[in-house]
Order: sequence, then C-alpha cells, then structure tokens
Amino acid sequence: MARRKKPQLVSGVQFTGIADKGRAVGRDAEGRVIFAEGAAPGDVADVLVTRKKKGVLMGAAQAIHTLSPDRAEPFCQHFDHCGGCKWQHLNYDAQARHKERVVHDALSRIGKVDVEAMLPIKAAAQATFYRNKLEFSFSNKRWLTRAEIDSGISNQEDVLGFHPAGAFDKIIDIEKCWLQPDPSNALRNGIKALAIEQGLSFHDARAHEGFLRQVMFRITSVGETLVLLSFHEDDPKRYKPFMDELMARFPQITTLCYCINTKLNDFLYDLDMYTYAGKGYVEERLGEVRFKVGPKSFFQTNTSQAKVLYDTVVEFAGLNGTENVYDLYTGIGSIALYVAQACRQVVGIEEIPEAIADAEENARLNDIQNTVFYAGDVKDILTPEFAQRHGKPDLLITDPPRAGMHAQVVDMLLQLSAPRMVYVSCNPATQARDLQLLSSRYRVAKAQPVDMFPHTHHIENVALLELR
Repeated sequence: MARRKKPQLVSGVQFTGIADKGRAVGRDAEGRVIFAEGAAPGDVADVLVTRKKKGVLMGAAQAIHTLSPDRAEPFCQHFDHCGGCKWQHLNYDAQARHKERVVHDALSRIGKVDVEAMLPIKAAAQATFYRNKLEFSFSNKRWLTRAEIDSGISNQEDVLGFHPAGAFDKIIDIEKCWLQPDPSNALRNGIKALAIEQGLSFHDARAHEGFLRQVMFRITSVGETLVLLSFHEDDPKRYKPFMDELMARFPQITTLCYCINTKLNDFLYDLDMYTYAGKGYVEERLGEVRFKVGPKSFFQTNTSQAKVLYDTVVEFAGLNGTENVYDLYTGIGSIALYVAQACRQVVGIEEIPEAIADAEENARLNDIQNTVFYAGDVKDILTPEFAQRHGKPDLLITDPPRAGMHAQVVDMLLQLSAPRMVYVSCNPATQARDLQLLSSRYRVAKAQPVDMFPHTHHIENVALLELR
C-alpha cells in the first residue's frame, strides 16, 4: 500500500492528456508525471499532491493559471458532485481526440506494438442520452455539499439517484440525468413522487431497513421500456398498489419486473426476478439482429455505438461466407449473432451460464442456426480437443473483460494460429499487453478506437491481427 505523505503544493503543472477516474495527466517543471482531479488537458495549474504511487504524483488542481481552450461549461446541474460524467468540462471533440491518443500511447508505449494502420477514432454521434440501461438507488439520507453541512441542514430526506464516490449510505438526489433518453427522467421523478405519496419508506443502508431499494430502467431504440424495482421486503400489500399505480401513470412501461433483496449488498443478478406486467423483457435491435433483453441480460449499454463497434468487427473480419469463426467471451452472443449471417459457423464461449442462455434464446428468435455456444471459463473450454471437435478457426474474435486474456488463452491462440484475429477491448492497456504476447506469430494490421461512453475515460479499441 502506498505511503501517505503530508500534502505538498506543486506549482505550474502543464496538463496534456486524460487518465482514468476523470483525472488529467501532466508534468511539472521537473518533469514529474502528475495525475490531478479538476484539471483539463491544456490547463496550467497548481496541484495539491496527496500521494505518490509507482513514481506518479496524484492530487487535485488548486489555482488554475491558464484555462484550456478545450474547456466547456458542464451542462448537467449535478456535474460537480455526481461523478458519473467526469469530462463534461472538456468539449466532446477534445475528449475524442484525447481518447484516441490514449489508445495510440497504450499500443506504442505499453505494448511496444507496431500497428501498420492506426485509424482515427469513431466518436459517438450522440454524446448525451446514449445509455439504454441505468440504475438508481433509494435512500432516506441525501448527500450534502460542504456548504450544506456547514449550514447545519439535516440530510434526512427521501431521495432517488446515484451514490457519490465513497458514500455507500447516501444518495445524490437527481433531478435531471443526461445519460438515458425519455422517459427515464420522467419515470425516476414520477416513481419518487408516487413512493412519497404512498408513504413507502426509502432504504437506510446503515440500519439495513426501508422498503424501496433500487430501480433499473432499460429503454430500447425500438421504443420499449423495462422497469425493475428492488424491494427490501416481500410485502404484496405495499408493492402491488405501488406497481398498479405506476403502470396507470406511465403507459410507456412495456414490462414491469421486481425482485426482493434482503441482502446487505445491492447486487441484483443473483436474485429471482418476477414479471408483474408485460412480457418480462424488452426487444432491442442491432442491424438486422433482434435481441430479447431481460432484467438480468448483459447487453451493450450504448446501442447506436454498439452497432458502430460491431460493424467495425465485420469490416475487419472480411468474411466471405465460408469461415469457421470462434467468438471468445461472447456474452449474450451479440457479436456472434451479428456476424453469423456472413460466415459458415460461429462457436461462442462465455463464462456466465445465464448469458449463454440468452445467446441461445436470441439465436432462436432470429432463426440463426449456424451458432453453438458453450458456458465456462475460456481458458478451460478452449483446448486442442475443443478445436479438434469444432474445427480450427479461420477467424477468431475475442472481446475479453478489462483484465484482458488469461495467459493460457493467449498460449492456446498461438497454438491455434487462426489466419485472422479481431481483438475487441475495453482496456487498451491490457489489450496492448496481449498483442505484445501474440506478436511472435501475429502482426497488427490496423487498430480502430470507438468511443462508447462520452464524458468518461472509457474507450474501446478494435485491432485486426494477421498471421505472419
């Protein structure tokens, strides 16, 4: 654990890029690397350094002497406290430019990867209201600003919104969120008002009591809306009148589900889900492929950019209809189903059994008959025997979690030696590491950054690898 030292003020730090958790990265006059919150690339600022980690200084911007020409006025009233959109103070064109640089630096500096064609970033056409899924929490304690605390105001208030960083028992009351399209804001505010009207208690995380815990919305591009409510107690006398009135007030809800969560944590995916109204799922569409998306489904949260991402995969894959394709870390099979019409067969592997059940259901929904899916850890499933049974891949697609691929998987990919590989990553640093490990047999023909999450540091990158 890094030792905490007395904070020191470092003057005249010039910021040139973005880092994770909304920090800007820069250097001081001595050339030391500094990560700071509250700064933007192009700023020159003093930084109060609070810790040092692996030779990098970390802190928060204090006096800003020169404001970046790329700064923008945050459009959300909750920006200073919420933490969900870290980069609203940087205009979106600049965000995209810096994310592209993050990918380039990761591949060239971390991975020492020689990329033959580094393509310009595919920025999001829509930088607000782009999420199809969002979760909010109920609380009987509102998060207070420092000024409110100093004024002596009470935080005892029923609120519905987001947890600020480091506060598990308090919630920022959200009036308008810019992340999810209509009817998201109307639903959230209407649910809060209805709960107060009916005298329902909001959750107290410390006392572990209070009837209402969480609500999740899934709003799809085809006009369907799923609402999932999480109750702390299985009390039909309270939740039935509440959900009946909710359906009456909001006919936009096409499916209403609920669950009972008596646990100490807010994790919902290990709970039984019950459909109160509607068909129990919403439908989403990516290109020509339809998906049933239920309350537990794992699905790309930015539908329009997911299509951009998958179209990039198809373009890189260069399929002619004859290929045997492996899709590793397939999730609900979204990429597998997207490419299935352009190849002979897709074999998908995913660790989470529920996701594989969704993949198989969506294959049936689309009458796609040339896919087969396996549930299990990729490093355990993908073996020489597996390849012998299903045939060696002509194309291998991999979309691992942020940690990247297990070393055993990388070794197996080198053994399989598929002529082409498309590597989709949500973490350019671990992708760069894996590409370096694969470089003994593969060259990186091209790389394409795709921005799925405007106003955050997250960035996807698609790389095409070709056998040497």
